[in-house]
Amino acid sequence: MPNSFCRLVKGKKEPVSTLAHMLQDTPYASYTYAYPHKTAYRHFPEPVALANLWQQEKCDALFLYLHVPFCEMRCGFCNLFTTLDPSAQLSPSYLDAVERQAKQVRAALGEVTIARMALGGGTPTFLDVASLDRLLTLNSELFDIQPGTIPISVETSPLTATAEKLHLLHQHGVDRISIGVQSFIEAESRAAGRPQQAAVVEQALDEIRRTGFPILNIDLIYGLPGQTVDSWLTSLCMALRYHPEELYLYPLYVRPLTGLDRTGKALPQYEQDSRLTSYRVARELLLAQGYTQVSMRMFRAPHAPAETGPVYCVQDDGMLGLGCGARSYTRTHHYSNEYAVGSSTIRSILHSYIATPDADFAFAHFGYMLNEDEQHRRYVLKSLLEAGGLPFSAYEQRFGSTALSDLPMLHELLEYELASIENGVMMLTPAGFERSDTIGPWLYSSQVQHLMEEYDVR
Repeated sequence: MPNSFCRLVKGKKEPVSTLAHMLQDTPYASYTYAYPHKTAYRHFPEPVALANLWQQEKCDALFLYLHVPFCEMRCGFCNLFTTLDPSAQLSPSYLDAVERQAKQVRAALGEVTIARMALGGGTPTFLDVASLDRLLTLNSELFDIQPGTIPISVETSPLTATAEKLHLLHQHGVDRISIGVQSFIEAESRAAGRPQQAAVVEQALDEIRRTGFPILNIDLIYGLPGQTVDSWLTSLCMALRYHPEELYLYPLYVRPLTGLDRTGKALPQYEQDSRLTSYRVARELLLAQGYTQVSMRMFRAPHAPAETGPVYCVQDDGMLGLGCGARSYTRTHHYSNEYAVGSSTIRSILHSYIATPDADFAFAHFGYMLNEDEQHRRYVLKSLLEAGGLPFSAYEQRFGSTALSDLPMLHELLEYELASIENGVMMLTPAGFERSDTIGPWLYSSQVQHLMEEYDVR
């Protein structure tokens, strides 16, 4: 491994990338959305019965995630587990499989309480109205979810956010719509492999606002081909006209097998990379508008409603994933189906999922077993990369040890002034926030790094 040295971890030497070396490179090493990443997952030695896996888990506040792996187009930057299904040929059989899986999972787990629900993808609103209604009704009935009792989020796209579908979502108690706009400038969208008309984007946003969802989130990307800092700010200001309760600002990554990768539109060298400047000017603008920074990517408006519903803590509470690309989390096991980016491999995995016998849905086959060290790292990552930071008392209550003793490398964040400690909470500084995509990968274990590098993304 380049730029590495050996440190002593629980009596064993393991190579790690030094923070000093990583700070000299681009701030954009990798986005830590979940830990471990699915590229670290492997087949379990033996299938694990869900009933046994969840038996010792606290199931009174779970996150239910439903995955719809279909889109009307494949964006040039996208490496998600999704595929084109323009004629909706796969959708009916896919929903049949989700229903069979949901029933097996519900039977295996026994009494559970859902505290949050989300539909992601892909593009859930690619489904027709009847299919959307079927999916939401099924899970509301199986998991006893009454409209308006828990936060429910659904992802959409400008082309699929029709009035009829949005009205249906509103009826089902959806209170948050997240729309991937990425850029309001048509030339930038085209260059990113996402051709869309500005009029269609504006019509979708107007319709979302008319429907009356309490929370509108708009996704934007900076660092797109042909984008300048000025044009980036133009897009951001156009988004602000809709007074979104949330904004997610994503730096562009050109990942293997994506459209941008195939067309050879690589990112410029770090010295010419405008992403960090774009992040800084956007952050400055949003803070001046009264937005609060929740993470490197997420900003929340002052008029956003307070969170309601059951208490959910991502560090402590589990997640149930339904659908081919969904992940599920217990404290000791993360599991899912296999991951791919290439269209033919995704289709192959989808067909295998659809053909899965009912009984097999009651087992976890593919994932990652988290030992004590990995549980420590995940807790720290999920805490530290958010504005709330890492409360030492909560960590000690969870593990019976201290974060700084379990992960002494955290001291380096203090030395480089990337984090500070206030009232027993370790929080990233502004300099630390903008280096979130460096700090995250730096905290990965050598085992996870090795598995990720070894994974054959097809």
